[in-house]
Amino acid sequence: MGFIDDNLMQGESVIHRTKIHWMIFFWPVAVAIIAGIFTNIEPSNFVTYFFVVLAIFLLLRAIVTYTTSEFGITNKRVLIKTGFIQRSSHEILLSKIEAIKVNQGVLGRMFNFGTIAVTGTGGTQDPFNNIVGPLEFRKIAQEEISKAI
Repeated sequence: MGFIDDNLMQGESVIHRTKIHWMIFFWPVAVAIIAGIFTNIEPSNFVTYFFVVLAIFLLLRAIVTYTTSEFGITNKRVLIKTGFIQRSSHEILLSKIEAIKVNQGVLGRMFNFGTIAVTGTGGTQDPFNNIVGPLEFRKIAQEEISKAI
């Protein structure tokens, strides 16, 4: 069970879940390919070692981010959890949400990912990058907010 399931209130049910998009693996894979090219050209060179270590670091970081991030909408709240060792969780009641902002670039529109920022009544706003289906996330949250009113 994940963070969202472990933190449900009595009478609360999950309406929608999403996760980090697979695109976060693009740069780690690109650096790994570069490391492979350098390994074939000059196997025992400092630059080769640098790219191999960098590729491993970026890949591990992407795996941890991908596996430890949760985004969900319940019939009462929006819950977001990121991180493993340094955990960040955001839980906001639907009645306290003022806006959900979505940013998508060209690649985001093509591959259906983007950044969401949930703004509460206090004006606090934290962006969450590379979310799968950010427009759907916002639509479902807005539908649940309209039901709660």
